[in-house]
Amino acid sequence: MEIVSTNRSHGGTQGVYTHQSAETGTPMTFSVFVPDHAPGAKLPVLWYLSGLTCTHANVTEKGEFRAACAEHGVIFVAPDTSPRGDDVPDDEGYDFGKGAGFYVDATQQPWAANYRMRSYIETELSALVAQQFPADMARQGITGHSMGGHGALTIALRNPGRFRSVSAFSPIVSPLNCPWGAKALTGYIGPDRAAWREYDACALIEDGARLPDLLVDQGTADTFLEEQLKTPLLQDACSRAGQPATIRMQDGYDHSYYFISTFMAEHVVWHAGRLKA
Repeated sequence: MEIVSTNRSHGGTQGVYTHQSAETGTPMTFSVFVPDHAPGAKLPVLWYLSGLTCTHANVTEKGEFRAACAEHGVIFVAPDTSPRGDDVPDDEGYDFGKGAGFYVDATQQPWAANYRMRSYIETELSALVAQQFPADMARQGITGHSMGGHGALTIALRNPGRFRSVSAFSPIVSPLNCPWGAKALTGYIGPDRAAWREYDACALIEDGARLPDLLVDQGTADTFLEEQLKTPLLQDACSRAGQPATIRMQDGYDHSYYFISTFMAEHVVWHAGRLKA
């Protein structure tokens, strides 16, 4: 692991790091905020997965999480959304290829060699964070935005007991039922829709997966709400399954970081309460 940059902020250290990933076969960049802490102390970890076209930098620069993380003693980890590099396959569209890894392990060519964001997040980067930072991996939470909200929900649902807290901002709740999901999963996984279910939060809940609790914020002025995000499908799936969930429709808010930064501190506090319990 190499240090790209470190900066003092809110009584902690904001770092950006890079390492050679065995999963993606490329260098990968990620950011970590570590609050000041007593020597030898281990802190709970909150993962944040970003959305389409984003890198680690979007939330790191605009997410406004550091004050709350410093106050509550929570490490904040923000990975990239896909492999990068001149030799990595790409697509002309913004919603597939670089910047749009969809947190899956691709099985189709030419994507399978590099697009392994599921294993990268679940296994490789998790092990690196545990090794290099004062992280208590028994106390993990996960959140994300849009495509990253999809990633946070599905990763948590597939790994029962791993995350004490799960939240999302404007998540893609059912890739089986939206154009973004259909394009990504067909391209990465293939046409068999049964194979898509492990990458669909609503399908995972229908198939019996559960979370300890769930917090979702969704803006009512989000232009992607009706066609792509489909929040009512998650509300229905949770209701039918008895899955505890607080799904808040925030009046007048859109899909941007103006929205995310407004409610980020609330999410950090919500996670902190569960991670410290």
